[in-house]
Amino acid sequence: MKFKRVLINDDHDAIVENVAQVLKSNGITAIDKTQYCDEAYLHLKKAELEGSSYDLLITDLSFKSDHRSVNLRSGEDLIEKVRAENSEIAIIVYSMKDQLQKVRGLVKKQGVNGYVCKDRNGSLELNAAIKVVAKGDLFLSPQVSKALQPKSKMEIDDFDIQLINLLSKGLSQEDISDDLKSKSITPNSLSTIEKRLNKLKVQFRANNTIHLVAITKDLGLI
Repeated sequence: MKFKRVLINDDHDAIVENVAQVLKSNGITAIDKTQYCDEAYLHLKKAELEGSSYDLLITDLSFKSDHRSVNLRSGEDLIEKVRAENSEIAIIVYSMKDQLQKVRGLVKKQGVNGYVCKDRNGSLELNAAIKVVAKGDLFLSPQVSKALQPKSKMEIDDFDIQLINLLSKGLSQEDISDDLKSKSITPNSLSTIEKRLNKLKVQFRANNTIHLVAITKDLGLI
C-alpha cells in the first residue's frame, strides 16, 4: 500500500520538518503535525469521524512537560490508546531511546510497525522504514534489531518493572503488596515482593532499593 495521509507527532520543530521532508521525498504530501500526544489523538479521532483517516502515525516517545495539562504524557500512552481503538493504522516510532526491552514491548504488545532510532542515520532509516512498513513488513533500526531475540540477563519481566515503578513512586514493600491486592494482581504477598526485589538487587548489583530504582532508570527499563 502507499501511505496517503500521515500524522507526525513530535515536540521538536526541526525533527518535525525533517520527518516531513522524508515523507515528501516518498511522494506523501497530506501531512499534519502535532506537538502533544493529546492533540495527536484528537487529530486521529477527528479524521476518523470525517471519513479521512490517517494511515500512518510517526511519533516520538518522550515529550517535555510544560504549562499545559495533559492526559497522554508520552508516545507510549498515545500508542496504547490508539491501538486499543484502531488496529489498522500503521505506527512508526521515531525516538532517541534504544532499549531493547522497550522496543520489544511496543512491537509485541502494541503492534508498532517500525522503530527508528534518532541518530546520524535517522533520516535514512526513517526513509527505509516508510517503504518497508508500506509493504506490510516490520522495520527496526540496526541498534534495536535484536529486540525480538531472547532477553539478555539485564532485562526483566513486566511484573518486576511494575514493582520497581511502584518503588520509584515512594511506596514501601507493604504498600506495594496492598496496591497489587487492590488491583487483583498476583503474586502480591509481601514475602514474594521481598524475594523478587532482593533478586533484582543482586541481578543489578544494587546496594538498596533506592539504588535499584536509579540503576534501572539509567538503563531505561522504567
